[in-house]
Amino acid sequence: MIRSYLAHLEASSRGRSITWSTHVSDTAVAPPAAPAARFDSTGPEHCIQRRPDGIYADPAVLGTTVLAAVDSILRSGSVLSGIDYPVLIKAIYDSGPALPTGPDGRPVVRIASDIVPFNAQRRSLYRSVRIAGGEAEYCFEPVFLAGPGGEGEIQTSLDFDEFVADMWTKGIRFGIDIAGVRAGIANPGLGRVVVARRLEPEAGLDATVVEVSDDIHRSDAPRQLSNGKLDLMCFQNRFPQVQGGTRLLQKLPSKVGKPGFELSGIRIEPAAPRDLEFSTYAGEGTSIEKSAAGEFLVAVRTGFLNVDPKTRRIAVGDKIVSRDGVSARTTGNLQLTGDYEEFGDVQEKRVIEGNGITVHGNVYGDIHSRGGMVRLRATLVGGSVHNKHGDIQVDGVTANAILQASAGTVTLQRAENCVISGTRVRIEHAINCEIMADEISIGNAEGCALAARRISIDNTAPWRESEMLVYVLCAECGRIDDMLEQIGARLAQFDAAATRHKLELSHLCAQPEVRKYLEIAGRVRSGEMSLTPAQAQQFKQMGQAVGPELQKIGDVSAARKAVEAEHAEGKALLERFTAQRIERAAGSEVKLRLLQGDTQVRQLAFDPDGACFYDLPAREIKSRLRGNEGTPLHAAASGSYAWGGAAPALP
Repeated sequence: MIRSYLAHLEASSRGRSITWSTHVSDTAVAPPAAPAARFDSTGPEHCIQRRPDGIYADPAVLGTTVLAAVDSILRSGSVLSGIDYPVLIKAIYDSGPALPTGPDGRPVVRIASDIVPFNAQRRSLYRSVRIAGGEAEYCFEPVFLAGPGGEGEIQTSLDFDEFVADMWTKGIRFGIDIAGVRAGIANPGLGRVVVARRLEPEAGLDATVVEVSDDIHRSDAPRQLSNGKLDLMCFQNRFPQVQGGTRLLQKLPSKVGKPGFELSGIRIEPAAPRDLEFSTYAGEGTSIEKSAAGEFLVAVRTGFLNVDPKTRRIAVGDKIVSRDGVSARTTGNLQLTGDYEEFGDVQEKRVIEGNGITVHGNVYGDIHSRGGMVRLRATLVGGSVHNKHGDIQVDGVTANAILQASAGTVTLQRAENCVISGTRVRIEHAINCEIMADEISIGNAEGCALAARRISIDNTAPWRESEMLVYVLCAECGRIDDMLEQIGARLAQFDAAATRHKLELSHLCAQPEVRKYLEIAGRVRSGEMSLTPAQAQQFKQMGQAVGPELQKIGDVSAARKAVEAEHAEGKALLERFTAQRIERAAGSEVKLRLLQGDTQVRQLAFDPDGACFYDLPAREIKSRLRGNEGTPLHAAASGSYAWGGAAPALP
């Protein structure tokens, strides 16, 4: 039936090519595209050619067509003598080594030397085969043929070509172990041998992501200093920086695996390879770029590379993000140019230098910020935080630490045994701390020594052997007071001079001739009277008579006006310095709402025109606040206390 079907296909396909579709059985691979030259079928089956040097299959119709032809030959009681089993398997299933090629470059499919009948007597030599777990076992043992005339038995041996034909008819069409079978034939007493094995499918390759830039790699080598020496506490390049447009990662697409085959020749498809969503790798500052070269993750800006290990997202930004902590093993000391965010702990004696530093773990080392916010979301124990131009905030407990914000606010929840300074200091609960700032606001203060211009504390109390000391800083007004004294003395001199000039003018104007002349002159200037020529001549002679006195009156009047002008300037200067002194004195105040133990309040002078009074080394702050400086203002163990400027204590 198969032979007639193939003959029908051959007859119907003359003058046109035949295309084998997927509707054909999948027990063999689809044949490759047929070449232009035709194959002269001179064998017993379509696509099989018998040549003087062997049996050939049509390379244009490999796969299902060859399978059908071989199946027809073997089931018809024939044997492929001198079979080339690897070539046969390649021609039918496309599994195994590549087919040899001829001079024209076309595959040469020589599957056997000849096709011969399978002797029925010899067919009986082949036993059944045991199939289990994808393997076929055959029991090799001595075999015998009946002697001539049916008398006696003659020992003989199996034949590999016959073995393949017999296994084919028993359903084993793939995977025969040539070496194992030949060994069993050569040694009949070998017993059970695995003669065929299932070919497991070869898994494909899942889609993967590979690095394509060396710029994304860290360098943990010691940093080389400008003098050529190595700093063993710092790494060369712990946080890589990439330029905009740099290709960072490439997606390698998935690759389909190779199929396997059951012993029956049924195809076993490999598992489908897994793909991945490349866009999930793109974070802020990166994008996906597709080109003929492939699919890449590209940095769209210049910045620091940050990788989130949980989401695998890669971002490029101004902030450095680390999740490994800061220690001698992971990062060493850090000297950074941008903002920094750390999710791990900062170990003891490790130093972070940078801008805008945020740490989510505990801090035991030192942090130095040139500006921006320093935010510690856990605890600060035994370390220090310094910020030149920015705030400091610790969300957890702060103990045995130093915190200094030269131009910023220090905000703490609970501080124990700390030295703190800043423009403003706000603490919920402070115990045994030394604090100096321009403004201090504390909820509960126990055993602290603190100094500021403006102080507000809800509750104060001593702590163990540490007394509670409050220093209200008042501006030093000595130079202003000296200036006010000098200005006051000068104004008194101006007042005395003005009085002398006034008395002298009164004396000069009281002379009869002078008074009469001045009276007539005033009436003439106002138009109350007019003089005849004779009277005018007489008035002129009168003026000449009192001329020296009039000259002296003019000089005294000018001197008086000069003194009055200088007096006005001195008075304005006095008012300005007085207002300045009032402003300085009014800027200092202290409010203690509840005293729950011995608390001392003292007044301490400072120079507002000098260097920043609170930006001092921690050791100096501690020694100054625990001394006996200042003028006592109040000492009590209960009640409340308020003091403002130079005013007396308020109720």
